Amino acid sequence: MRARIIVSRMLSNLRVLGRVTRLAALFSLAVLIPGCRRGDHQAERADRPRVAPGVRVIDITFHSRALGRDMPYRVLLPVQIPRVRRLPVVYLLHGGGGDYRDWSNDSDVSQYAASGLILVMPEGGSSYYVNSATKPHERYEDYIIQDLIPDAESRFPAMTERSSRAIAGVSMGGYGAIKVAFSHPELFAFAGAISAALDAPSRPFAMRRIGQWERFRSIFGSIGSPTEQADDPFLFEQATDPARAPYLYLAAGQQEALLDVNRRFADELKKRGFRCEFHTAPGGHDWGQWDEQIPGLFRSLIQQLHGVSETSLVRN
Repeated sequence: MRARIIVSRMLSNLRVLGRVTRLAALFSLAVLIPGCRRGDHQAERADRPRVAPGVRVIDITFHSRALGRDMPYRVLLPVQIPRVRRLPVVYLLHGGGGDYRDWSNDSDVSQYAASGLILVMPEGGSSYYVNSATKPHERYEDYIIQDLIPDAESRFPAMTERSSRAIAGVSMGGYGAIKVAFSHPELFAFAGAISAALDAPSRPFAMRRIGQWERFRSIFGSIGSPTEQADDPFLFEQATDPARAPYLYLAAGQQEALLDVNRRFADELKKRGFRCEFHTAPGGHDWGQWDEQIPGLFRSLIQQLHGVSETSLVRN
């Protein structure tokens, strides 16, 4: 609604602008209108979780001190949990343009909750899960680490040791999983990234993606700035001791633009002695390919996490 009001005001003011200014305003309007439509589409999207037998879905809204507002997250966990048992936790980060319901609605990940995992899916907006370089109150990394993890692990029967905690994501969430895991290696035994947007902090300017460029500069800061460099995976991995890092799983589709950057990053990790693996398979940048990659990610995850029954996870 707010975007539509802005559009209406811009249209009413165009008649008083000069030709050059009018063209610039029209260009800005063209960028804004698709954003309005995308927001409307997301608001109308049905919430239909794909829930495996023996799994329950719980939605939580809690107050994030880091963001200064209430935030939702979704949890998938077994219906039956022995009173004295604690379960490993996997944090699943959604991609850009999505929300905290995507993993449950667009994939079959719930089967792994049936196997004895707690799956936590936070809302990440379009944040890339970092603390914004230009907006002091948009501290998404702090929100994940300081607010979300303590809240989820106090509400649910979660194991709280590093050896029983993992993080993974797709696209924007794949970048976020890598960034958060590298920034806090003491918290995670495993980090998985499918189609990770690893080049986002340093992605070069392109006129056809001017809206994306402005958003990235708001999130990461200007190219070459301390904040942008601190968020660049190819730089922060150089400052990380491979012995302290979690096990890393990377995957990307053979028909997507992010294949090369993911392959290069995996090669760099292997050169420096990180424990990691990289996989590629036919497919593009979408949930069709991501859902096909999820079983491989969880097979690797179960080998690294403590406290999960291997029987049903490994055969998927």
